[in-house]
Amino acid sequence: MNSLAQKNTRRGRPPKVNHDNHDTRAALIRSGVELLTEHGFFASGIDKILKKIGVPKGSFYHYFSSKEDFGREVIENYASYFAKKLDTHLLNVELDPIQRIGSFVEDAKAGIQKHHYKRGCLVGNLEQEVDVLPDGYRQLLTDIFIDWQHRIEVCLREAQQQQLLSTNANCALLAEFFWVGWEGAVSRARLTQSAQPLENFLNQYLAGLPR
Repeated sequence: MNSLAQKNTRRGRPPKVNHDNHDTRAALIRSGVELLTEHGFFASGIDKILKKIGVPKGSFYHYFSSKEDFGREVIENYASYFAKKLDTHLLNVELDPIQRIGSFVEDAKAGIQKHHYKRGCLVGNLEQEVDVLPDGYRQLLTDIFIDWQHRIEVCLREAQQQQLLSTNANCALLAEFFWVGWEGAVSRARLTQSAQPLENFLNQYLAGLPR
């Protein structure tokens, strides 16, 4: 090693690398998902999010330009995570398409129980605040619901192909109805601290499918 390289070699703590910034940014988003899922947008102050992972307040704007920008990334991160969870169940060829919907609900029941009914659906929570959310959030939330509805619709169309659902069934409308009812069931489950509303919704939804 030449003398210049020796002078530039740092002893002790290794130099900070880009993945540190990435890790802190990811931790902030995870913390945001947790708090927004429990408390909504306005009740989730930046101070709480930063304190949870030990990041100085002045550092927040190194990663995000504003709370609005941060909130948008939190929402998109949650939507991506949730879409993958949906696919795990709705694309499971080991179950028939109707059973796949039930499998998703069972998984969601386990999740809400695990967190002691404190966490619901982040997108559903923000839907209730939509009139006071930043501009652009309304369309973002709408697009996410449409994406989720499409996944249910595809599953229902497969049920039609397998003759588990009437060929006259309007799968797009049934998929929309699923999410309208599901978000209400999640809110009731949190209110009553019971998974029974989720079970009741699933049973009535499946019973109402035209066979």
